Amino acid sequence: MHSDLKQFVRSLSAAALVALFAIPQNMVAQAANHLVSPSQLQKATVDASRQRQQNIDTLNQFFSSPKAEQALESAHMNPQQVRKAISGLNDEELAQLSTRANKAQMDFAAGNFSDHDLLIILIAIAALLLIIVAVH
Repeated sequence: MHSDLKQFVRSLSAAALVALFAIPQNMVAQAANHLVSPSQLQKATVDASRQRQQNIDTLNQFFSSPKAEQALESAHMNPQQVRKAISGLNDEELAQLSTRANKAQMDFAAGNFSDHDLLIILIAIAALLLIIVAVH
């Protein structure tokens, strides 16, 4: 019986050593480096959500002025449809269009664009927005 216990301990030790050497150590180290804490994950999610909402607000503001609505209607675009299409964009598309809208507004405020130029840019961004949503 003492011999059976020794044999069992040896077999168990051998199995443990095989398992220890069979798993590469760099895989264990990589797994530890890629762990993300729940608080970091929550913060990243909140930041992404906040940025998305800020981009949506920027585009809604860009398209909601009376001049913008008038320009869209003169181009035979429904302003409500354009504003609804904004929420259908993915985060990257929202960021790009929001950046373009901000740049156009800053250039207009700086005197680099006339009202006519701003309206043309507005219509171009709205058309791009509708095309992107239609492709999805």
